[in-house]
Amino acid sequence: MNLSELHTNQEAIIVKVKGFGAFRKRITEMGFVKGKKVKVVKNAPLKDPIEYEIMDYKVSLRRSEAALVEVISKEEAKKLTSSPFTGTISDEVLRESAIDRTKTINIALVGNPNCGKTTLFNYVSGAKEHVGNYSGVTIDLKEGKFEHNGYSIHIVDLPGTYSLSAYSPEELFVRKHIIEETPDIIINVIDASNLERNLLLTTQLIDMDVKVVASLNMYDELKKKGDTFKHDELGKMLGIPFVPTVSSKRKGIDKLFDKAIEVYEDSSIKHRRVSIHYGTTLEKALHKLQEEVFPHYDLPKNISPRYIALKMLEQDKDFCSNLLNNGQYEELKNRNKGIIKRVENELGDDCETLITDAKYGFIAGALKQTYKEAPVTRIRKSEIVDTFITHKLFGFPIFFFFMWLMFQSTFSLGQYPMDWIEQGVGALMSMLDKAMTAGPFKDLLIDGIINGMGGVIVFLPNILILFFFISFMEDTGYMARAAFIMDKLMHKMGLHGKSFIPLIMGFGCNVPAIMATRTIEDKNNRLITMLVNPFMSCSARLPVYILFIGAFFPEHSGTILFGIYGLGILLAIIVAKLFRKFLFREKDVPFVMELPPYRMPTLRSTMRHMWNKGAQYLKKVGGIIMMASIIIWFLNNFPRNAEYTQNYDQKINELQQKIDHLPSHTELNPTQLRLQNEMRANMNNLQTMKQLEKQKASYIGRIGQFIEPSIRPLGFDWKMGVSILSGVAAKEVVVSTMAVIYHSGINDSEGEELGLIKNLQDATDDQGNPSFTPLVIFSFLIFILVYFPCIGVIATISRESGSWKWAVFTIFYTTGLAWLLSFIVYQGGSLLFY
Repeated sequence: MNLSELHTNQEAIIVKVKGFGAFRKRITEMGFVKGKKVKVVKNAPLKDPIEYEIMDYKVSLRRSEAALVEVISKEEAKKLTSSPFTGTISDEVLRESAIDRTKTINIALVGNPNCGKTTLFNYVSGAKEHVGNYSGVTIDLKEGKFEHNGYSIHIVDLPGTYSLSAYSPEELFVRKHIIEETPDIIINVIDASNLERNLLLTTQLIDMDVKVVASLNMYDELKKKGDTFKHDELGKMLGIPFVPTVSSKRKGIDKLFDKAIEVYEDSSIKHRRVSIHYGTTLEKALHKLQEEVFPHYDLPKNISPRYIALKMLEQDKDFCSNLLNNGQYEELKNRNKGIIKRVENELGDDCETLITDAKYGFIAGALKQTYKEAPVTRIRKSEIVDTFITHKLFGFPIFFFFMWLMFQSTFSLGQYPMDWIEQGVGALMSMLDKAMTAGPFKDLLIDGIINGMGGVIVFLPNILILFFFISFMEDTGYMARAAFIMDKLMHKMGLHGKSFIPLIMGFGCNVPAIMATRTIEDKNNRLITMLVNPFMSCSARLPVYILFIGAFFPEHSGTILFGIYGLGILLAIIVAKLFRKFLFREKDVPFVMELPPYRMPTLRSTMRHMWNKGAQYLKKVGGIIMMASIIIWFLNNFPRNAEYTQNYDQKINELQQKIDHLPSHTELNPTQLRLQNEMRANMNNLQTMKQLEKQKASYIGRIGQFIEPSIRPLGFDWKMGVSILSGVAAKEVVVSTMAVIYHSGINDSEGEELGLIKNLQDATDDQGNPSFTPLVIFSFLIFILVYFPCIGVIATISRESGSWKWAVFTIFYTTGLAWLLSFIVYQGGSLLFY
């Protein structure tokens, strides 16, 4: 808890003092240091300031200042101690609890995109976050805990950012976290193979006057190039310890956190606090703001005054507007303008550019003394590969070949385990059917839960293969190249080159893909990318595609699947162009994106990402899909007492009796054999008609027949309509719904129960015509591709856009477009081919 939260006469022991610069120095000189006891004497009449007693004398602090002192009270100590206390806690026990609390260190990982932060985080915390070789993988903070040398470390992985300015959501997010959460230590993860660019962020952390330890990650790549780097000397110059690490190989990690503990305990004597010198003119302006202007204003105490002054000179609107909560800000801004004007008149450039130039000058000077490139300039492997991958002639064919290969492999490689799972589900259903007595529970378990969930889980191998390819392309750095070669085309179609990666991520799941649009700086581009992202066929739609393509077009499965995904991309481009023209003002935003070096991902990392996604799929199967299967089974089987147009049971029994009176199968003559087959076919027809009438009379049949008029022009019957309706929750539920509805319970000539694929192939309408013609199937697949994205996507669009307006708009425009496209396909195809 904070010192400001204590009540009158309450005592506590100081754990740590936050804040920076002059405030921290003043308050520690007053006795507010770790391990000292402090007591609240009284509050002012207006509750601010507060009088405290420490080291036998009284001192007054404002509530905002007291909030920067972390303490532990006796009440908290009672909760933390392992042995129960019946009386009062002594000061010695309270101090011991405070010491234990100081053994907890809050660390934040900060660094450029693609520097290896998340790999480091995964290793130390045991987390399994995805590590991608391009910007924008970590789109939110991730938290973890671990023990190291007797310390409990709480670590946070922040989004990758190139600076702490206000040009992107990531930059704002990271800066806000550092200021508001005040981590004890910042571990600045630096790509050792690209020092100059990475060190810009380091200089900004120096300006913030926070405790920093630098992780020189991927140090093996620097050594491989033959470069020499005196990182200890650079650390002394910057006042920051540098520790070489190779996170992917678990090298240097223990030393890194040993150094972090050393800096936390202020026991490092080799490093001192430094300030970057910005030149005489800028330094005068900074001094004037800090010494002459700031004392007249109530500025935050948890931010370094020098950092505030720098942000004032840079005219960082987002930062400066939150400094003061009263009318003083306009007065401060006006005084600041005069100082800025004098600087810019004297130096002939704007302050922000001057400060950035000074930082790079400082970095260049420091590296000149400590870093030396190898004398032989080597051609990087990445440059050799890029001559083909990003070539103006070869780039597109290579990209489309990789996409086709991914979808073809999803079918061809996934078919074998898919068959094994299907056989296993069938064997389980058969075993339970023989072992259990007849009744509603048996029907629910076999026909509802196992049949519904089994119809979805059978596609797990295909999901895993798809994610393996996506993960491999992300980890190698190919995704960034794909965005590079697609930028010009996407720009012409109304999208930004950076939109390409969130769109491709949509092949896995639209929810994180929409969250990944945060890397797009321009708001209009970001909104357009969000709104068209649902056209990217997520893995939830894949089971529907595989079911119908595998059932009706097995010879061309990979090509058709590739075509469906391609259609989604084409629709995204067309709709984006329309949105750009009619909804959003045209704005040309430059394409700035890092092309990281190619890296061969470890099999462990790729397999872990693949399995994590597979586990999410299984979790969905065990949750929402199981519940949906139960609900669909109930709606499909109740009410029990259906009124039939004829006595099916009597007719079936009569046919069965006639069959029983025939001689055994081996003794039948050709005429009797033909008669027996006809009677069995009639029995199956009667069972099918009975099942159809029963379903129509059920609750789900009534719902389906209610919506059927609206979907009949698309070629859909009521069963398909109900499946579409259930897919609003999650697209996998479309398959589980069909598994329940089309579960006929009818056996083939050999007594084996027919599977879902066979039932779909044999499905007929009331007139006996096939329910699924090629035209109906294409119409249905297009509808599944385009219509209402799942609830999770709608909620994410609302959150990321900041308004429910765009979420509701997405519901209506996607569903309306799906209906229109399916109508054109079915009705147009009917006119042309029938």
